[in-house]
Amino acid sequence: MNHWIVMPVVVPAIAACLLLLGLNREQALERTVALAATAAQFAIAVALVAAATQTPAEAYLLGNWPAPFGIVMVLDRLSAMMLLLTAVLALFVLLYAIGGWDKRGKHFHALFQFQLMGVNGAFLTGDLFNLFVFYEVLLIASYGLMVHGSGGERLKAGTHYVVTNLTASALFLIGATLIYGVTGTLNMADLALKVPQVGAADQGLLQAAALLLLLVFGIKAALVPLHFWLPGTYAASAAPVAALFAIMTKVGAYSILRVYTLAFGADAGEAAWIAGPWLLPAALVTMVLGMVGMLAARQLRWLVAFGVVGSMGTLLTGFSLFTVEALSAGMYYMLHSTFIAAGLFLLVEQISIRRGSDAVAPGAGFAGIGLLSALFMAAAIAMAGLPPLSGFLGKLLILDAARDSQSMGWIWTLILVTSFLSIIAFARAGSLVFWKRGGDVPEAVPAAHPVLPLVATIGVLAMTAVLSAFAAPVTGYLDETARQLIAPTDYIAAVLGSDALASR
Repeated sequence: MNHWIVMPVVVPAIAACLLLLGLNREQALERTVALAATAAQFAIAVALVAAATQTPAEAYLLGNWPAPFGIVMVLDRLSAMMLLLTAVLALFVLLYAIGGWDKRGKHFHALFQFQLMGVNGAFLTGDLFNLFVFYEVLLIASYGLMVHGSGGERLKAGTHYVVTNLTASALFLIGATLIYGVTGTLNMADLALKVPQVGAADQGLLQAAALLLLLVFGIKAALVPLHFWLPGTYAASAAPVAALFAIMTKVGAYSILRVYTLAFGADAGEAAWIAGPWLLPAALVTMVLGMVGMLAARQLRWLVAFGVVGSMGTLLTGFSLFTVEALSAGMYYMLHSTFIAAGLFLLVEQISIRRGSDAVAPGAGFAGIGLLSALFMAAAIAMAGLPPLSGFLGKLLILDAARDSQSMGWIWTLILVTSFLSIIAFARAGSLVFWKRGGDVPEAVPAAHPVLPLVATIGVLAMTAVLSAFAAPVTGYLDETARQLIAPTDYIAAVLGSDALASR
C-alpha cells in the first residue's frame, strides 16, 4: 500500500486541475469528475484504514529523499481514520451541492477538490513545514468557498476569516522557525528524538515555540479566546460550505493531538505534555461559551455555529488529559461532532428554504414540517448528548476517562451543565420554529424542492446512528489508535528507521 499513501493528495489535485482547465464549461461533466474523484478518495481511504490496522505505521518518501531531509507522508491509524472521516463527509456534502447549489458561482467543484487536497495533506504530512503548506492550501480554497454565491454578509465574514487565518499563518511560521533554530529539524518523528536533547539554556525558547504552535492550532480549532471567527464565518457560509468546514476545526484538533503526543509527549523531557495545563482550562471555557451562545442565538444557523464551538471544547477536554482512555474518548466524540455539525447545517438550510426564514421565532406552517421536525429533534438529541445516539456515548466516554483526573469535578460539572444548556437551546428553537404559530415569519411560497439535498442531509445525520450501532468496533479501533499516540515508537521507526530509536 506504500504508493497509495500519497493518493489522497494526488487525486483531488489532479481533479481540481482538470476542472480548472476547461471541464467546468459542461456542468454535467464537471459534476461527474467531482463525484468520481471524491468517490475514489473514499475507496482509497477505506483501503488505507484496512492497511493501517495491519501495520503499525508506514511512511512514503516523496522523491525517495530520506527523512528528516525530504518530504514524508505517514500513514497510521489516526491519519487513516481522519482520511476516511473527510471522504465520507465530502461525499455527502457534494451530493447536497449538486442538487443545485453548485450553480450559484464559478469553480465550486475545483475549490472543493483543492480543499480536500489540503485537508488530506495535513492529516498525512510528517513534518511541521508541510503541515503549514497544507494549511495554506486548504485555507486558500476555503476563502473561495466562503464567498461562493456572493452577498454582503458573506463577504464581511469572509474578510474577518481571512485576516484571522493570515495572522495564524504568520504565527505558525514564527513558531516553526523557533523550533528549527533550537532543534535543527521540523520533521515530527525527528523532533521526538531531538526535543529531549535540548539543553537547559534553550528550554525557554523551545517551550515558548511549542506554546506558540498551540496558539496557532487553537485558532484553527476555535479554542477560547481564539474562537471569535467561527460563529460568524460558519453562519454566513452557504450550507454545504459550512458542512464541509466542520472538518476544518478538526484539522486544528488533529494537529494538537499529533504534535503534542509525538514531539512533546512523555519522553520530551522538560517540555513533556506542555500543552495539557493550558489546553484543559481553555477547552472547558470554550465548552461553556459555546453553549451560552446557543441560548442567545436568534437564528438557527447561529445556533448550530455556536454548537460547533461548544463541541470543540468538549472533544479538546478529552484530548487535554493525554491518557489512552481520554484520547480514545475525544476521538470518538470528534467523529460524532463532525457529522452532527455538518448534518445540522444542511438541515437548517432545508428548513429555511421551505419556511422562508431561519429565525428562531414563531411562523406559519411549511412543506415537509413533519419530516424536518423529526430530523431536527433527532439531531438535537445527538448534539446535546442524550441517549441513545453517539453524542451521549462520546460524552459518557469522556466523563469515564476523567475519573482519575485531578480536574474531574470541573469536567463532570461543566459537561453535564452545558449538555443541559444545549437541551434548553434546542428545545426553545424547536418549539418556536415547528410548533408555535404566528409572529413575523411569513408563510413560505410553495415551490418544488430537489430530493437529493434532503437525502444527503439524512445520510449525514444517520452517521450518528451508525457510530452508535458500531460503537464497540469503533472504540476498539480508537483505543489502539490512542495507544499508538501515547507510545509513538512505531511512527518514529517508520519514518527514520528502527536504528534511530536506539538513540532515544
